[in-house]
Amino acid sequence: MKFKPFKRAPVILAIFVLALVCGARLFHPDFFERLERITYDLRARTALHFPAPAATNLAFVSMEDSSIGAVKNGALGYKFGLYWPRQVYGRLIEELSAQGAQTIAFDVLFGELRNDHPPVQMGDGRLIESDDFFALQERRAGNVIIAITPELRPPDLFATNALALGGISTDKDSDGTLRRVEAFHVYRNWHPLFKKIEATPELAVDLTNAIFAPGKIILPQTGTTNAITVPVDAENNFELADFVGDRLPPGVAPKARAFTDERIWHMGIVLAAQELKLDLARAEIDLPHGRIILRGANGVERVIPVDSSGYFYIDWRLTPRDAHLLRAPVENLLLQDRRRLLGQTNDLRDDFRGKLVVVGSTAQGNDLTDRGATPLEKDTFLVSKHWNVASSVITGQFIRRASLPVELALIIFLGALTAYLTWQLRAFSATGGTLLLMLGYVALAFFAFTQFHYWLPLVFPIVGAMLVEHVSLVTYRVVFEEREQRRVKSVFSRIVSPDVVNELLRAEKLSLGGARSEVTVFFADVRGFTTFTDETQERVAEFVRTHQLDAEAVEKCFDESARETLETVNLYLSAVADAVKNHGGTLDKYIGDCVMAFWNAPVANEKHALACVRAAIESQRAIHGLNTKRLAENASREIENSARQSAGLPPKPPLTALQLGTGINTGLATVGLMGSDAHILNYTVFGREVNLASRLEGVSGSGRIIISDTTYNHLLRHDSALASTCIEMFPVTVKGIRAAVRIYEVPWQQTNSF
Repeated sequence: MKFKPFKRAPVILAIFVLALVCGARLFHPDFFERLERITYDLRARTALHFPAPAATNLAFVSMEDSSIGAVKNGALGYKFGLYWPRQVYGRLIEELSAQGAQTIAFDVLFGELRNDHPPVQMGDGRLIESDDFFALQERRAGNVIIAITPELRPPDLFATNALALGGISTDKDSDGTLRRVEAFHVYRNWHPLFKKIEATPELAVDLTNAIFAPGKIILPQTGTTNAITVPVDAENNFELADFVGDRLPPGVAPKARAFTDERIWHMGIVLAAQELKLDLARAEIDLPHGRIILRGANGVERVIPVDSSGYFYIDWRLTPRDAHLLRAPVENLLLQDRRRLLGQTNDLRDDFRGKLVVVGSTAQGNDLTDRGATPLEKDTFLVSKHWNVASSVITGQFIRRASLPVELALIIFLGALTAYLTWQLRAFSATGGTLLLMLGYVALAFFAFTQFHYWLPLVFPIVGAMLVEHVSLVTYRVVFEEREQRRVKSVFSRIVSPDVVNELLRAEKLSLGGARSEVTVFFADVRGFTTFTDETQERVAEFVRTHQLDAEAVEKCFDESARETLETVNLYLSAVADAVKNHGGTLDKYIGDCVMAFWNAPVANEKHALACVRAAIESQRAIHGLNTKRLAENASREIENSARQSAGLPPKPPLTALQLGTGINTGLATVGLMGSDAHILNYTVFGREVNLASRLEGVSGSGRIIISDTTYNHLLRHDSALASTCIEMFPVTVKGIRAAVRIYEVPWQQTNSF
């Protein structure tokens, strides 16, 4: 492949496009991010068809429509409506603990305490509140994780008896699809005295709008411009006396923290931490570098890739129907709990032994509905995010999105590669090559995601860098380069062969503005044409005199003679011009009945002298064949002339045989376009060596090819067989050249293979 050198304008254009795309990526418009998320969703669905590591001890207890019916119809020994009292969940904990579940995580929000719920009768006959029963089962199991969100914190009764709190917030992207979760959320726990102020209606204080200033906390009062100011020290400690006055009990410290911040991890992470014995309290948070490092027993370490806000993408490969996930409806476990309490212990199952259990809803059409869009489906169980997060932490398999520097590097690399292909190849080939490059990169992106969980960007590298780069450069070539090619083609299409024109269009440096170059110059003159013209004119004049024609008839006779004369000379000149083009020469001009041509410009040809000589031989043979054909036509012309004379028309002259004299020389000459764009342009050569070629044509006589010593030496190098047939003549002295010139005659009548 011949490489085209780069030009300044397209290079600047390519750099400008890449800079524009990189700038757009830095501003990160939501439209392009939406497109990128669509490609992510497609990759997530594709990944389902490929095997991947997954945790094998995860389980899902689902609250289904059938579960609601079972609790409602009394099949479990009690009847409750849609809003189950907490004792139902307590019974579920009781059964899962009995089966030996390792951890139980509730994707259920438990709000304020409900004293209105029916109490539970214990084995000893005591009645305890439904909420107390739930807290009791939490405490006994010692492995329960309950849900929390920034909007709703569970009552202290539940929170203090649980093993841990787990965040279940669902933060969907702008298109309404859940793709990522927050690794942890920091919750602010206010001192009870501050909560008491907030709970006082007449004060109307909202702690979420608290303002922190040096040495004080300002609590705005809703609906007014007033605020309550609480003085604090540098560590946010306040004086208890500011709230209780002189009623501070003996032995109580006079100061207390106004609030404490608590880091609550996502429920899936908390689940996995129980399996891997991760110490979440000592997690290393490094948001600037996009990572959270969790360490546990026996050197276990997990690095969660997060963005600057602490979010990471969910690997959704564990669907609710996945074979790795144990699943059962909640009524099955509640029924077994009832049998266990009744002493019916035969055939009891312990399927959940050692399992990390997620309890959540799959019910539809009621307040328990917890469904939404994920990359896999537009409507699926959102509870699945918990076990997928847990599986990722347990296996160490996370979705890692390419960083901004990596994406910018890909944009620059792929854009530069596209620019190179577009510039080096023809438009159709460049488009095909660019499409193949795009498809190859898309395949690489899908392979990286399905095999290594690595998210390579697609939208900006393909649409921004590759497509825009290709279209920009193709447009440049059409607007500017193709226009120049049309100009070159208009200049050369009639003076060189089509192959040479195509080569010119591919060439980068044509030296059209003038350059000194070695060329081989060819002059061929049609001998006998002047005599033929004179004799034809005399015949017409004699016919006019003899027939006493009027002025109009005279003009007609002379016009017809001129047309035939021009047709004759064009016939011979065309034969020579065809031979020149057949051998890659540049046809310079017609000088009367003489043809001028040259080789090795504008397209380089190492064997330019040999090509010129072969063209001269072909020209002589073409003229010889033309003469044979013309002389054979004279018999039919005599018959035609008899008819013309009967009609009172002048006879056509007999077809004569014209000869060709050829002179060839090789040497340095000035080559370039002569003239101006506004008038006539002629690509030509001039100089001493051109003049010598013209002089050699003058001494060539009829039917001969005369070459200079320089041309002969070129023949020796490139075709010694042809050179051996050349006959050296006596040196000649020509006009304008002081020294005698060594010359050779090239035979052409014998059969030569060239």
